[in-house]
Amino acid sequence: MCSELVRMLCAFGVWILGCSVGYAQTFALPTANRALLVGGGGDNYFVGTAGKPWISGTFGCVRSDGWQVHEGLDIKCLQRNQQGEPRDAIFATAHGSVVYINSNPSLSNYGKYIIVRHQIDGIELYSVYAHLSEIAAKLRVGSPVRQGETIAIMGRTSNTRQRISKDRAHLHFELNLLVNDDFPVWYKKNLPGQRNDHGPWNGRNLIALDPKAILLEQHSRGANFSLRTHIQSQTEMCRVLVRRTNFPFLKRYAGLVRRNPLTEGGKASAYEISLNFNGLPIELVPRTASEVKGVPQTVAVLRVNSAEHKKNPCRKLLMVSKNRWQLTTTGQQLIDLLTY
Repeated sequence: MCSELVRMLCAFGVWILGCSVGYAQTFALPTANRALLVGGGGDNYFVGTAGKPWISGTFGCVRSDGWQVHEGLDIKCLQRNQQGEPRDAIFATAHGSVVYINSNPSLSNYGKYIIVRHQIDGIELYSVYAHLSEIAAKLRVGSPVRQGETIAIMGRTSNTRQRISKDRAHLHFELNLLVNDDFPVWYKKNLPGQRNDHGPWNGRNLIALDPKAILLEQHSRGANFSLRTHIQSQTEMCRVLVRRTNFPFLKRYAGLVRRNPLTEGGKASAYEISLNFNGLPIELVPRTASEVKGVPQTVAVLRVNSAEHKKNPCRKLLMVSKNRWQLTTTGQQLIDLLTY
């Protein structure tokens, strides 16, 4: 009874957070921990990796001296039971529907987790809630969820050799774009013999945005916040030309495609794709054959923001070979999957 009351109060707290600022929020905090928005220091909101400072629980090139990416936020626990286990309610960050539930922690280093689809500003976004101890019994794939609805209870499940300790119990929270509907086919073709236990919801098929940046910008801009503008204003790390014109990402994320009058009427023969450091496509521009006739390659790196690459190298998408920027194997696989 007591724990249920706590869950109800936490859900009410999320509702208050959405209403107290006088506008309908696009995103709500996924737990009752509000330290991100009210101040008090990052160590009140984030959990670092074992023996590391709290910043290693934030998004980006924050691990292994900047060479390992962390694609979400590790959010600190507030509620514990008598055994010291986390009991924080986990809330849906926005209205949406459940697309995937992994209830078998042995199948993922995310342990038990949920993925929810959202449609925001014409952008299809996917939120991930990981390391859960319990998933709401009513949830099924296809279940609608409302912003602030309790969908799970925080935990520390995973299949990693080193278990998440009680003191590091947290919610791992992500906001992602989906790369390709045909991921299972691409995976089988390009990674033969490797297991794919999660179909299209494999982590390779999700490219993350920084939830902290989104939540803070929304908090600052209020009703003027736009997810599409937020994505389009990301710093470009590189621009790549691909001689492919019919791939699922173009239809799913049509709002990120910049109009080129020269290609109207089906005259596109290639696309320029602008990527941020994490490999997130932030702009796609169709090009005619005449516009790209000086580029012989099927896939070519057109330009690189070397300062951004130096600042955020952790995705290892680019390298210099013979004094020229080229895609690494990882970068080539990303572009191939994106345009498959």
